[in-house]
Amino acid sequence: MRKSVFAAIAALIIFLPVTLYAAVLEEVVVTAQKREQRLQDVGIAVTAMSGDQMEALGFDTAQQVTAMAPGVSTVQPNGEANYSIAIRGVANSDFTTNVESPVAVYLDEVYVSQMSGTGFMLFDMERVEILRGPQGTLYGRNATGGLAHFLTIKPSQEADGYAKVTYGDYDQFKFEGAVGGGITDEVSGRISISHHKNDGYIENRLGGDLNNADDLAVRAQLLFEPSDTLSLLFNVRRFEQDIDTGFFENVSSMLPGVYTPATPNPVLGYIDNDGDVYAGDYDDPGFNNLETGGFTMTANKEFENFDLTLISDYSTVERQYIEDSDASPVSFFNFFLTTDATQWSQELRVDSSTDTIRWVAGIYYLHLDIEDSNGGITDPFIGPAPTAGAEAGLNNPYDSELRSLSVFGQIEYALADDLNFIVGARIIRDDRDFSFTVEAVEFLNPDLRNFDVDSNLNSLGVIAAYQGDRSDTEVSLRLQLDWALSDDTLIYGSWNRGVKGGGYNAPIFPLAVAYTDDVMSFDPEELDAFEFGFKHSFMDGRARLNGALYFYDYSDYQAFNIVGVDTLTFNADADSKGYELELQVSPGEGWDILVGVAYNDIEVDVGGGVHTTSVQSPEWNVNALVRYEWALDNGGVAIQADTNYRSEHTFSLAGMPVNSEDGYSISNVALTYRPVSEKWALSAFVENVADKEYIVQTFDLSTDALFGMTEQYYGRPRWWGVSVRYNW
Repeated sequence: MRKSVFAAIAALIIFLPVTLYAAVLEEVVVTAQKREQRLQDVGIAVTAMSGDQMEALGFDTAQQVTAMAPGVSTVQPNGEANYSIAIRGVANSDFTTNVESPVAVYLDEVYVSQMSGTGFMLFDMERVEILRGPQGTLYGRNATGGLAHFLTIKPSQEADGYAKVTYGDYDQFKFEGAVGGGITDEVSGRISISHHKNDGYIENRLGGDLNNADDLAVRAQLLFEPSDTLSLLFNVRRFEQDIDTGFFENVSSMLPGVYTPATPNPVLGYIDNDGDVYAGDYDDPGFNNLETGGFTMTANKEFENFDLTLISDYSTVERQYIEDSDASPVSFFNFFLTTDATQWSQELRVDSSTDTIRWVAGIYYLHLDIEDSNGGITDPFIGPAPTAGAEAGLNNPYDSELRSLSVFGQIEYALADDLNFIVGARIIRDDRDFSFTVEAVEFLNPDLRNFDVDSNLNSLGVIAAYQGDRSDTEVSLRLQLDWALSDDTLIYGSWNRGVKGGGYNAPIFPLAVAYTDDVMSFDPEELDAFEFGFKHSFMDGRARLNGALYFYDYSDYQAFNIVGVDTLTFNADADSKGYELELQVSPGEGWDILVGVAYNDIEVDVGGGVHTTSVQSPEWNVNALVRYEWALDNGGVAIQADTNYRSEHTFSLAGMPVNSEDGYSISNVALTYRPVSEKWALSAFVENVADKEYIVQTFDLSTDALFGMTEQYYGRPRWWGVSVRYNW
């Protein structure tokens, strides 16, 4: 199907006129090194897209952007409620929030610590930068795999705005818009909003479709510029999500790690073998209630010999999540988790430059306070005679407090006109307190949406408890040489010491072993990354070919594993090697072609002579996009197709058949018309045009005699839509 799509486009292009528009994939100015640079001048493997490029290509989600970056993908541990990003085989598939991702996410220079907080909507964007490889010296926290930086459009004196409406499959309705401009000569403002709703695409045969959308995001910004050398930017944001979940396909797996689809499950007395992966029988469908908010102040002051930047941020994440874990019509087990996280961060940065030297130095502080819980509601009742109407289960509350202080600096020195030497370092001090309890409880009203409030819990006794604290000092380092062979060619070689902070596990079920530091705690991760790369522009700047070859050597690699519905992180040895090639070319007027190829081979030593691969780490990742725009009736028409291929990969270190997904490709097509004035645009799109059924997460419950099944979560089916955008 994918080949036929591209063949049809190629055949159509033969008959098109040749009065065409400018290329879309023009080079983007990035701030990967905390200063503005041309993408091709940065000795880091970076994929970047401007907001205008994202709009022209029809990209409005993180999944679409990362799909066009070689070796990068998004990971959805428990559906579309939250996601993390995987880069070069470095991923975290934990659906709890006490373990931070090894790929950092930043929003307007603010670190987003909670995966639940990364599900923000992409709208009114200035650009997205995806940096591959450790970024510990300048960005700091937990970026051993790399980072994704999302930057929004800031206020300006120029009055502008837009409105965009999308209607699509499953009664999808999405509105986004923004308006901004000067309020006084010294004050500018901008307000941006996005609202998205659609019906669920998972049919619940017992009533009420699941996996719907109901999201609302608002962002307001004020920019004060009292002088040419001073600016103060205030950013207030709010995001709310209220969706119905319970989306797993129930597949019988009575033998450990093996599908047994023709064997009825005697535990549940149920089997779902109708072949429809987007339908099920859910007696108690769940929900995801998520609220995030934040306030950021960014101050920039220019002095005679240096610039000063101050970034102060306060962010919150509140979440209530519950699902029908047995994915059946039987009232058996519902897993839940809650999040109540408060984050305060402060960065003070100074930078300066001369003809031969550029430097940046600063201090960063993060205070993260988490009051979370996980557990499950189960029926039939186990234990003493229940209170009438109550259901039993587990409630596992845990508290975590992190105080992290770091100092950092980087110097770039010109050894010659065409040769730069870069050295950077960051010293991090983490202090963390953690307490965890496993408690048998009655849920007096199991249908209560705020199910974990004290008034709804009747304790039946504490099963286990753990308290711990740890203090860690981590050092991130960078040494690099950049050699500009010409204005069009850069080669670089680097050694980066990346680090990721230590932490704690929060298991769901009582462990069969004692709750000791060895089981509950894991040490900081340390990575030595060696990379050689090149960046080459040709065809008078209309083509760019970038590549990188790397080798990773880990110490105390934080291996992530899923055992049943429990997630556990532990330290192991690991190494990884791979390469990437990325080509962006506009071979003729109106043409844009993007191709990315990434290979990664990661090996994790889990002990006992057993070696395996990391979760969510395919060996091969290939992406391609072809776009052609031509003139038509005082306007332009663009036709576009893109595809992304991921080879076989696993969701658990066990690597059993039920934990794995074969390689697959997802392809999309789009058609856009816009007038010469570019005041408005009309677009139509089809995502997953081949209607490919592909698994994005599994939970193997076959090893647990209570279940005898595997939960499968599938990506979206084919989805069509049309949108209209108006600019003013």
